[in-house]
Amino acid sequence: MNDLSGPRQFTTTHWSLVDAVKPDEASQTCAREALEQLCRTYWYPLYAFVRSRGHSAADAQDLTQAFFTRIIETRGLTSADRTRGRFRSYLLGAMKHFLANEWHRAKAQKRGGHARLIEWDALDPEARYAGAMQESNDPDHLFDREWALQCIADALGALRDEMASTGKLAMFEVLKRTLTGADEVSRAEIARRLDMTENAVKVAIHRLRQRFRKLLRNIIAQTVTNEADLDDEMRYLVAVLRR
Repeated sequence: MNDLSGPRQFTTTHWSLVDAVKPDEASQTCAREALEQLCRTYWYPLYAFVRSRGHSAADAQDLTQAFFTRIIETRGLTSADRTRGRFRSYLLGAMKHFLANEWHRAKAQKRGGHARLIEWDALDPEARYAGAMQESNDPDHLFDREWALQCIADALGALRDEMASTGKLAMFEVLKRTLTGADEVSRAEIARRLDMTENAVKVAIHRLRQRFRKLLRNIIAQTVTNEADLDDEMRYLVAVLRR
């Protein structure tokens, strides 16, 4: 496993992906790849925010699609003040501005338009939104909560891939619930399932939690520009999920 700690976390961030967005035709492929990466991280939190502002499911999809399309067409992120540190906060503010000023343009951008970034139907955002609304009806908190859950899901996915690559997928599937506070299985039962001693299970869980935290920090580091903001965002993520 690679060590993800240290200053090198900040060499490639979502801010640096913004720099890949150029107006000249030669760089459009690279720009689209960079923006697609951003879209896949933030599309659902933004969709949930738009949806919770009272827009229908279809309109929320169109608006979120149009928001990212607008970014591509206008290099709309290049004015972002990265010295403020938090890409998450900037992007939510940009969406609020977009909703206030670009409604008529967004309504005209239908799903399946010329800048289709994500296959919306395959992602089924409305099914996920129905569950999210049971947790929060505040649009800003809903966005932050879904951002936090997406970061955790990405970290779990990365950890799963690592464990699978070393032949430990079965162990991961048994232990993953211990990483997110959803552990309802006793250590004795886990030991029985994995044919391990309880002490070995305890050590395995400790190591897995350490690795999960490093992966999560690496994901959060992509959204900030310095260590202080990273620590703040980690604390904020936990606070959001505890509300």
